[in-house]
Amino acid sequence: MEPILGFCIAMVVGLTGAGGGPLTVPLLVLLLGRSASESVGTSLAFVFITKLCASPLYIFRRNVNWTILGLMIAGGFPGVLLGSYILLHLSKKQIEPILLPLVGVTIAVLAITKLFRSSEAIRPTKDRRWLIPIATLPIGAEVGFSSAGAGALGGLLLMYQTVLPASTIVGTDLLFGMFLSAVGSGVHVLFGSVDTVLVTKMLLGGIPGAILGSWLGTRIPGHKLQVAMSLVFGYLGLHMSWKGLAPLLTR
Repeated sequence: MEPILGFCIAMVVGLTGAGGGPLTVPLLVLLLGRSASESVGTSLAFVFITKLCASPLYIFRRNVNWTILGLMIAGGFPGVLLGSYILLHLSKKQIEPILLPLVGVTIAVLAITKLFRSSEAIRPTKDRRWLIPIATLPIGAEVGFSSAGAGALGGLLLMYQTVLPASTIVGTDLLFGMFLSAVGSGVHVLFGSVDTVLVTKMLLGGIPGAILGSWLGTRIPGHKLQVAMSLVFGYLGLHMSWKGLAPLLTR
């Protein structure tokens, strides 16, 4: 089961530069029965390695804007540290009743934003670079807290605030998410909230999935795929929210 999950998730990440956190966390919770807090740390470690495997093709094709990436990291780095700190310094009894609904709602909202991202957008005529570090600070905090957001929100930011072509948006956003996942997973590893055995099993399928996805990503039109992903993310997010809220509602 774990290698199959890893393959499917990583192929989506390689194709679109997004989807690692929104897919991995709810699947670990709903299918494998892992706790929400452990799933966030495990997801960050898995997403980092799969994006690391998917990134070389985008770099080789020069589909990364390094200046914009630096601005994104300038805001995202302190954000992911803050989000990870908040998550790891709350007790399990404090965090579990709120983390499942919070992550679920986050994922559902991201699904809606991806539907807008899938549509034709009015692009800016020039880069608004000053806004990028400000916007990536809360994105980084969300990644550290829930493992979700870097791909969808980072991509939306680049689409609406820069004049980068679509392929460069995917490549730049992929490396941004890889960096945030590396920092966040490192913090979670230090605090022992990453299941390294589970990560290893998922990577058996995840590494070939990431490579295949990045290869297909330069050859398959992504519009229909983005819509399908949004529907899947929305269902998973709502399901996860209900699983967290149901015990509270039945008390």
